[in-house]
Amino acid sequence: MAKKKSKDDKELKTKVKKLRAKIKALKSDLTAAAPAPIKTKTVMVSPLAPEAFPDLPQIAGVEFASAAAGVKYAGRTDVMLAKVAPGSSVAGVFTTSSTRAACVLDCQEKLKMRVPKDSGAAIIVNSGNANAFTGKLGQKAVDLVTQGVAKALDLPPSRVFSSSTGVIGEPLPYEKIILAIDTLAERLSPAGIEDAARAIMTTDTYPKGACATVQGEGGEIKIAGIAKGSGMIAPNMATMLVYIFTDAKITPARLQKMLSRQVEDTFNAITVDSDTSTSDALIVAATGQSDASEISDLRSQVAKDFEAGLRAVMMDLAHQVVKDGEGATKFVEIRVTRAASAEDAHKVAMAVANSPLVKTAIAGEDANWGRVVAAVGKSGAKADRDKLTISFGDMVLAEKGWRVPDYSEEKASAYMKNPELVIGVDLGLGRASKSVWTCDLTHRYIDINADYRS
Repeated sequence: MAKKKSKDDKELKTKVKKLRAKIKALKSDLTAAAPAPIKTKTVMVSPLAPEAFPDLPQIAGVEFASAAAGVKYAGRTDVMLAKVAPGSSVAGVFTTSSTRAACVLDCQEKLKMRVPKDSGAAIIVNSGNANAFTGKLGQKAVDLVTQGVAKALDLPPSRVFSSSTGVIGEPLPYEKIILAIDTLAERLSPAGIEDAARAIMTTDTYPKGACATVQGEGGEIKIAGIAKGSGMIAPNMATMLVYIFTDAKITPARLQKMLSRQVEDTFNAITVDSDTSTSDALIVAATGQSDASEISDLRSQVAKDFEAGLRAVMMDLAHQVVKDGEGATKFVEIRVTRAASAEDAHKVAMAVANSPLVKTAIAGEDANWGRVVAAVGKSGAKADRDKLTISFGDMVLAEKGWRVPDYSEEKASAYMKNPELVIGVDLGLGRASKSVWTCDLTHRYIDINADYRS
């Protein structure tokens, strides 16, 4: 009896051993067949970000919607639509890049067209794909998307403007955007501007918005704008993607004139990495639905106040783009004074702002003013070593060809720990001045851009 039990135990152990081997093999097969784990990227919000998205006023005659079309990522809101009322004026400025995206070229052509005064308009924007350097397919994508919006909103295609932002050189999956158009049309709401700002983000760490209110003749004029931008920022027009809306009564020509002359000291005065995008676009739409009288004389006080309000919104958005610069931890103003000419002032400001050596020193909180001197020297602007003055904040560090006698490395280093800095360059040669804004250059910038397409 004992022998039989021993034999049974042995057979049972053998069966268990074989069963375990089968289970192990099955587990191995399941592991091989299972999809790879989804890689997720942790988005670290810029330390310079505002506490919250601003409470933007609703602009009469403007509605917004957003949706997840799956242009690049599944489940991520990536398309926004803005519809503006009949009778609206539209103006815009765009990148000067010679490799402009199809949507930019399309917008530029449409803004040249004469349109009936009662025409409405729409703007559709996608993130995740720039639709740039995509040949004839790029224009086809623009045509089909804008025609789809035109049909859904009963607009002429010439009044539908589009923008795309994201990876360059990959065909835009326009079918996905077209499939989302009806959903977007159904969701249009005057209160949808914050969601629209989120939908156009790429490497941005927060949505950007700004507003202003101006007293017109007979009522208030409201201005509200949104923007996206974080890297590839050295605009030469505006910056990345910016959309501003107002209820002002103003003709397209007057609106365009104001917009064009306010670009130089706002969006053209910022840089994150010295790289101009293929897709930069800034579009302003005025619905004319304010109770205030029409702005018909650009010399009037109301016109000046409105332009100042427009400039304030543009400046706010431009600064937010720099504060969200990829990997940024410092917001820096480069303030150039007493240059021989406006051109020289701009050259010096941008040379300092774009210098990798200056930007990495700022990131390391190193008061290395010698790198500023070097940037001035390479700028191509007229400069005299013995008339040059370099300052950090209120502290003069170097002048008359040498550092100041009471220079304190301790005080200069302490200043560099501030989140917002001013670097002053006084050339001592004339009356021209220029301020531009930049950020530091950290290893995080490399991390973001080294695997941007993955």
